[in-house]
Amino acid sequence: MVAPAWAPLVAVEPGAGRSLTTRHSRLAWPLSPDPVVTKYFDAPETPFGPGHRGVDLAAVPGQDVLAADTGVVVFAGLVGGRPVLSVDHDGGLRTTYEPVAPKVAVGEQVYRGQVLGTVLAGHPGCAVAACLHWGVRRGEEYVDPLALTGEVGEYRLKPWGGGR
Repeated sequence: MVAPAWAPLVAVEPGAGRSLTTRHSRLAWPLSPDPVVTKYFDAPETPFGPGHRGVDLAAVPGQDVLAADTGVVVFAGLVGGRPVLSVDHDGGLRTTYEPVAPKVAVGEQVYRGQVLGTVLAGHPGCAVAACLHWGVRRGEEYVDPLALTGEVGEYRLKPWGGGR
């Protein structure tokens, strides 16, 4: 049984096996084996404000990029001169991967774990041979992809409206 997009995530203690998080996660990792996060999500405070609208994952050039869930490819092309691939999923989620050499076409149905393309070198700010930038939106709101894998990301508390 697949949990709906709104289902709460299962809490897992640090160091616990990932088999628990994989079974209950909304999204699967887009790289295998599970990658090292080189840069965490940093939500922008305004729609066009600064931030990091996804996570950067350590990879090697030519490594397979996997669909995080079943969906439909809605974009495969250049954005700002960089090759980007986007997939729409149930529950209003859209995952985006870059830089990727696509092996799928717009309109194609893809399945969780299916190869979408391969990682290309050249992601700005990447400190290793290659990084995959993985972003997730729910509607127009960017969300932390790690929260949807069941992993713990870096979190910062923000003031609760009109605070002191």
